[in-house]
Amino acid sequence: MIRKDLPFSPAEYDRRLNRTRIAMEAAGLDAVVVSDPSNMAWLTGYDGWSFYVHQGVIVTKDSAPHWWGRAMDAEGARRTVWMTDDHVHGYDDGFVQSIERHPMQDLALRLAELGLDHARIGVEMENYYYSAKAHAVLAAALPHASLEDATALVNWQRSVKSDEELVFMRRAARISETIVDGLVERTAAGVPKNEVVADAWRDAIMGADGHWGDYPAIVPMLPSGSDAAAPHLTWDGRAFNGGEATFFEIAGCYRRYHVPFCRTIFLGTPPDDMLRAESALVAGLEAGLDAARAGNTAGCVANAMNDALARAGIERKGRCGYSIGLSYPPDWGERTVSLRPEDRTVLMPGMTFHFMPGLWMRDWGLEITESILIREEGPAETLCNRPRKMFTKENEQAVPRPFDIGGPDRVSDRLFGVEPGDDGLSGGQADESGRQN
Repeated sequence: MIRKDLPFSPAEYDRRLNRTRIAMEAAGLDAVVVSDPSNMAWLTGYDGWSFYVHQGVIVTKDSAPHWWGRAMDAEGARRTVWMTDDHVHGYDDGFVQSIERHPMQDLALRLAELGLDHARIGVEMENYYYSAKAHAVLAAALPHASLEDATALVNWQRSVKSDEELVFMRRAARISETIVDGLVERTAAGVPKNEVVADAWRDAIMGADGHWGDYPAIVPMLPSGSDAAAPHLTWDGRAFNGGEATFFEIAGCYRRYHVPFCRTIFLGTPPDDMLRAESALVAGLEAGLDAARAGNTAGCVANAMNDALARAGIERKGRCGYSIGLSYPPDWGERTVSLRPEDRTVLMPGMTFHFMPGLWMRDWGLEITESILIREEGPAETLCNRPRKMFTKENEQAVPRPFDIGGPDRVSDRLFGVEPGDDGLSGGQADESGRQN
């Protein structure tokens, strides 16, 4: 008898399944094949690094879900899902990465066994894990079924968190705080970035308050200086240097629940334009937090933040946040609600967001963000509790360093008089990404 360590109560899984079935009925679907691993885990508890092969959960109108995937991963399913073993189905390894046959041929047989070969079946077409080839093969193998686009049908059912889920998110928030505390302590001129990231990974996995840490869906991002104009650069072996800002985008994670948290560290004395941007960004965050109330829309949060930035002469376009919760790589967002002016989604108690109005200018970047919870009354709660500011280390000075073996060191280039540009960046407008133009 396999002992299972289910993360949630039976009542919680019943709640999730019922919500999904109500959405299925509204869409006129007889079944849904869920291939997003976040949705699979949310519905069944399944947790394994197997999303690089085809897998899914079949949700029908009147029975427990069926897990389907690679045969070797079926062993992991039996240990992590709440369903009985007869609802776990594995396909032969000969289907894996074969050019002669495809796992969807096996899925078609499973669906036929469930009486769904003539049914209206929802599939997650806009999904990292459901390929064009998979859809074509499944459609050919089920010629009498109707495959309908059910993208984000389950994702939207996840948007309001239960009390059980919020316990996990608060644990993740404590891990996020621990990671940021370590980054502030260890980041210094002359220290290689990979060493700081290695310690951050240790903090993330060791956890906080007696709770272990899970792996996040996105790796740490920490560009420095002019590289911070690009929001999604990771690390290398170069050292931090004085006279530059580095923003750190990280997330604590507990049992797949994420709480992203970003802070910026400046080594030395920040220039006036960055200090003005910091003041405007904090004002925008606080205005957005006050607007993040049940009954308002997602657009209200973005508009409040944008208005505060505009008063400081900064025009920022694009979204400034997104729904968060349970996630797998490559993204910790839920891919539903976006905090942007045109999103008219009404905020409800229990919704959680990463509120992240980053500023990515031509020669620097600045991120100060909060993960938030919409409450029954009043403004949003911030899940983390750390100073809402750019951290500075005034005594850190620029240190000339030799070139890296992989090519010229871009930070050192600046020290030796090779400047990437002399554009003034105080005031002006930002493009779609928020970058100054």
